Amino acid sequence: MPRSAESIQLEKYYFRTSKRLKSRGLLRTDTGELDSSYSLSNLIENFEKIALYDEYIVKNNTFVSEETKSQLRRWETSIKINVIHGETTSEHQIKIDKKNIINFSKRLSNLTGLSIEYDEDKSNFVILFLDFDEQKTFGEKLKELMPLLTPAMVKAITSSPRSTFCSAFSLSNSTNAFAYTAAIILIKSEHSKLMRKSCIHEEMAQSLGLSNDSKVARPSIFNDDEEFALLTKHDEILLKILYDRRLKPGMNNIEARPIVTKIAQELKNF
Repeated sequence: MPRSAESIQLEKYYFRTSKRLKSRGLLRTDTGELDSSYSLSNLIENFEKIALYDEYIVKNNTFVSEETKSQLRRWETSIKINVIHGETTSEHQIKIDKKNIINFSKRLSNLTGLSIEYDEDKSNFVILFLDFDEQKTFGEKLKELMPLLTPAMVKAITSSPRSTFCSAFSLSNSTNAFAYTAAIILIKSEHSKLMRKSCIHEEMAQSLGLSNDSKVARPSIFNDDEEFALLTKHDEILLKILYDRRLKPGMNNIEARPIVTKIAQELKNF
């Protein structure tokens, strides 16, 4: 099926955006250790802001940017990944995307202790690569793939604006609202090499429980300034804190802070 003019224009827009960001020294692929020092208190504050706050609220079945206090959420079960590409994606690109996802899954597994593997038959973690037109017609398939998706989530995926490069939604069942049991990620097919990989890193990591962004977190991909394209050493520590068994799903920032402080002290120079 040929791509529409809208999809082709979106590809050009993302290419220009990526080029402009890189010309400004952004979308860095290093770990940020050489020129981006941070203190222990920075690390603790960044964890609280990124793991214990939500970035959006839902109003009239639409996600609206509004930061609110939340509670600690993470996976307590194995993750089984399925990667779905639209018809306009080439076989060559599909192989690259899957390789990047499998490699990053191993890294996330090592950091968190979670079992994370590719299993399209028993998946509870779906990564979509869809172009502009494929998004609009994917609503019914979304409901089949993820029955837990809310109408607001379906709308956010099928009507994603061009200002949203990629997005992720993690879900819990009624048994434990703070333990994730499913997740779905949308990555726009119009993105080129680095932006695709950046979306894989950020959205997979956020789907594990680092769901918010912070304007002051550095060096980090959890910052909308796009300085870093890939998961940094700082972000690795955030994931290790989140999955330390001394923390429990459902903890608020007051309950978590003394434990986070102790863990951060232990990990700051790991």
